[in-house]
Amino acid sequence: MHKDKLGQIIYVGKAISLKNRVRQYFQSAAKTNPKVRAMVSHIAEFEYITCSSEMEALILECNLIKKYMPKYNVLLRDDKTYPYIMVTTSEAFPRVVKTRLINRDGNRYFGPYSDAGAVNQIVELLSNIYSLKRCSAKEFPQNHRPCLNYHIQQCRGICAGKVDQKAYRESIDKVLEFLSGKEKPLLRSLEEKMQQASEALEFEEAAKYRDYIASIKAISETQRVTMVHDKDLDVVLPVKDEKNSFIALFTVRDGKLSGRETFQIQTDENDSRTEMVSEFIKQYYSQWASVPPEIIVEREPEDRQLLEEFLSREGRKVRIFVPQKGEKRALLKMAQSDCVEMVKTLSEKAKLNQEKQDAVKEQVEHVLSLSGSPFEKKEVYRIESYDISNTNGVDSVGAMVVFEGLKKIRKDYRRFKIKTIEGPDDYGSLQEMIYRRFKRAKAGDPAFAKMPDGIFMDGGQGQVSAALKVLRALSLDIPVVGMAKDDSHRTRAIVFEDGREISLKDRPILFRYAGTIQEEVHRFAIDYHRSLRNKNAIHSVLDNISGVGPTRRNALLNHFQTVEAIKKASVEELQEVPGITESVAKSIKEYFG
Repeated sequence: MHKDKLGQIIYVGKAISLKNRVRQYFQSAAKTNPKVRAMVSHIAEFEYITCSSEMEALILECNLIKKYMPKYNVLLRDDKTYPYIMVTTSEAFPRVVKTRLINRDGNRYFGPYSDAGAVNQIVELLSNIYSLKRCSAKEFPQNHRPCLNYHIQQCRGICAGKVDQKAYRESIDKVLEFLSGKEKPLLRSLEEKMQQASEALEFEEAAKYRDYIASIKAISETQRVTMVHDKDLDVVLPVKDEKNSFIALFTVRDGKLSGRETFQIQTDENDSRTEMVSEFIKQYYSQWASVPPEIIVEREPEDRQLLEEFLSREGRKVRIFVPQKGEKRALLKMAQSDCVEMVKTLSEKAKLNQEKQDAVKEQVEHVLSLSGSPFEKKEVYRIESYDISNTNGVDSVGAMVVFEGLKKIRKDYRRFKIKTIEGPDDYGSLQEMIYRRFKRAKAGDPAFAKMPDGIFMDGGQGQVSAALKVLRALSLDIPVVGMAKDDSHRTRAIVFEDGREISLKDRPILFRYAGTIQEEVHRFAIDYHRSLRNKNAIHSVLDNISGVGPTRRNALLNHFQTVEAIKKASVEELQEVPGITESVAKSIKEYFG
């Protein structure tokens, strides 16, 4: 996973040798295409996950691309990528079919498989060997005449009542065993038949069995990366090296392994691995309103029952366990193997991160010392930044983001609707937002209780002066600096109230840090403004019409697609929409004139 300086994933790839693959990206510019050169210019770090087979890497790559939609990957905007084999166990007489959609319908699903041709052959093989039903019909009238499949001995005549359901289910059980990974009995049987056909010089028949055997081997590799149920679960594993301790958290959502995070934790040399896991579970999951129903660990914590009671909320039970077999055991094994590889790089990464933190701390300390305001020296400085977004003064909103060192503290981000300022007055809007933020802090509001060590304003001297006026009126002495951009919208300098500037041209560390803050606060403000603007646009046009509420509004938009089409529709056409009565249709026509 290639990441940019904001930590966003911009490319996902797989390789047997990551060293060789990554080296290719950094060849001379003449040997690489423009897309690769553009991607390489934005790469700030790499992260990788090891899998136990090429197939697992392929499926994981697919899952991560769908989750993160990386900028430099080719994106297939379709969720039906790989086929599954479905056994319709919800039917009295199940079938074996290929499908690309998974539903909660009581049927059994196996896969996914990258070889669609092999899936087709396996479906045909199982249907032939066990004479399974091929038609989709579930019920048959009396005296129903069998179809051609019965007469050519490819079906037992279920539709004609010639099959005992118990005997048929025994065949389905064998099919399920095979698809669950017990393929050796069937392979032995096919190899014997191939040998017999070959000895009898029936080479076409022998070739058919040979192809069946090849298809079985092609799909026999267990797909541990994607599990075919829809469950959410986490895998929590401790990782220790000579100096540091970490927790590796593997997340599975909707049955798919969707990523891995690592958390450095402070431990004593006498703390056991199970104690590390137990403490992590308590501290990490206590922050979340929704906890996955299953947490997989390698050893059961001593306080497992207490932890489960602590995490189970609103009638939703959480289970912490060590899987003993099946796909969850395979998933645990894969995660453990990845951790063995990961421990080789975690210490180096922790060292590099600490060096970055120390360098940023030194630069921030220097900037705050020049601001003229007192500040307390700390290991990690808490920095807040503010920005305003509006369209010609309409739907004006404010955004506040928080950084502690290099880390974004998203849970402390705040959004503000500007209430007292009309028109495009950014200075006035900034002052309203900052006043409300620190007024609530002084009033004891826990959501605003943490105070910043410094404020980096998105803007120049004007924004800095506007912010300081509010802070001084509230008797607060907090260092404030501005982040000025050049004509290319790149952060060029740190600006102080008196007009002094620190050029970032020869300060790459401060340049990247200030640029990251500026991009983040700008993104957060624009996202909020856009969502508010879209909501208000829909409300102002449709929700003002008598008799049209959210349900009818959505029905109208689903039917006509655009507001312009609604305007042009006749009363009769409007009445075709579910829930739109004649009186409501007339109200819509009257509103639009």
